[in-house]
Amino acid sequence: MKEFELKYGCNPNQKPSRIYMEDGSELPVTILNGRPGYINFLDAFNGWQLVSELKKATGLPAATSFKHVSPAGAAVGLPLSEVERKIYWVDDMDVEFTPMANAYARARGADRMSSFGDFIALSDTCDKATAMIIKREVSDGVIAPAFDEDALEILKAKKNGNYNVIQIDPSYVPAKIEKKQVFGVTFEQGRNELNIDDDFFSNIVTKNKELTEQAKIDLAIAMITLKYTQSNSVCYVKDGQAIGIGAGQQSRIHCTRLAGQKADNWWLRQSKKVMELPFREDVRRADRDNAIDLYIGDEYEDLLADGAWERVFTEKPSVFTREEKRAWLDQNTDVTLGSDAFFPFGDNIERAHKSGVKFIAEPGGSIRDDHVIETCDKYDMVMAFTGIRLFHH
Repeated sequence: MKEFELKYGCNPNQKPSRIYMEDGSELPVTILNGRPGYINFLDAFNGWQLVSELKKATGLPAATSFKHVSPAGAAVGLPLSEVERKIYWVDDMDVEFTPMANAYARARGADRMSSFGDFIALSDTCDKATAMIIKREVSDGVIAPAFDEDALEILKAKKNGNYNVIQIDPSYVPAKIEKKQVFGVTFEQGRNELNIDDDFFSNIVTKNKELTEQAKIDLAIAMITLKYTQSNSVCYVKDGQAIGIGAGQQSRIHCTRLAGQKADNWWLRQSKKVMELPFREDVRRADRDNAIDLYIGDEYEDLLADGAWERVFTEKPSVFTREEKRAWLDQNTDVTLGSDAFFPFGDNIERAHKSGVKFIAEPGGSIRDDHVIETCDKYDMVMAFTGIRLFHH
């Protein structure tokens, strides 16, 4: 297949639309089911690059959940804890959780609000267990290098037979020069083929220089995720999964706050008050996610008002007070944080500290690097300067 005609471009009024190889060669993908659209392919190709690099960097199967050309979540295939199974709504599933299934459950589950209606990328073969998780989620499609036969049958039945399933050739290597057009003008640049490995974090500039092996893995996940996230971007990671991604913000501190709030929400979901919320049995998982988001946020009164809580709960929950939330958040430790460009001020570090950040990687190069380092030292953090910016647009 040398070209694929799309229904339309980014919006229905943008026609005609297609993908094709400029040199006339075959496309590196096969459409196994559905009819993917313009944005689907943007998510698919960005997501595939992300998981391929995560697999290369960690040696573990990797998955990402993409929305609007940025990852909502990314993770490697480490085992799920009992708490994670519950907060990701997979504790009721009678399946053997494979590493690939674990990776997707974690990528999807960390920020379920943002992952709603995602496009999935998998680094390895999509097996039956992974397909069973995908089957129950609201999703637009999946890209992977291969699909087990039983997994493919499950996915083909999704969305009344219209679920998008793309198989990509894992041996495909794109040209070193990439082009795109904006306003009729052609832009050309060398592909960002930066390799992120252990050496990427060797320049530690803080007093504390003890970078654990898990921190190295988590920092690699953070920086590879940022490599395919619309800039400005900041990523919080813990135990092999992104727990908060802030994308496309004009201000670095707003980016750090957005990602930090998502990381906080991930941790708050694990608190006893949230895990014991008395949901009615007829409330669906997506509606539970929405209710939890309100409950742990500043607009909890909208959920707990008379006439509102009865539609969700069997009894009215008590308020999750600011003091209770802060006490629980203070128990989250050893979080890593990556930034795609330098932190201009120490306020970013102050905000990161509130979300349990211990390890940081950023390019460095600000005229206020001394202040940023000083703030890290105040909290005994470990920070590495990578020396390389990772903007993605």
